Amino acid sequence: MRRLSRAVALAAPLVAAQPALAQHFTSAAQIRPILEATRASWLALRPWEGKELLYFTHLESWRCGMAEVRFSVNSTEAARVWEMPPCLTGTAQPNAIPADRLPYADLPADALQTVTVIVVLKDGTELRQDYARAQILMP
Repeated sequence: MRRLSRAVALAAPLVAAQPALAQHFTSAAQIRPILEATRASWLALRPWEGKELLYFTHLESWRCGMAEVRFSVNSTEAARVWEMPPCLTGTAQPNAIPADRLPYADLPADALQTVTVIVVLKDGTELRQDYARAQILMP
């Protein structure tokens, strides 16, 4: 009996120390540290069948804490709004990207040399990142 109690006592901290589930990250305060740590992964560029696809998948995965995403190609203006699906509030995974969603923009081949993206969080703060083509180009 004493052994069982010790095993339960040792296991208890493991259960209590589990991280919060990613799907619960729906506020600006919760996603800001994630976005800051993953700046290199916000966008990806993939050549595909004579054109290029600029992926916003990473940003869409954290959209519930965002108010808006703006971007520009070959300019630092970031005036174009990236339309994202709504947060799936009230579901088990509010940040899930809908199955029918295509989280990329079509671009002409070799058109993108630089891209600027501004993430506006729900609290009004802005996070900006500028990329050169080579920084986001997928093999």
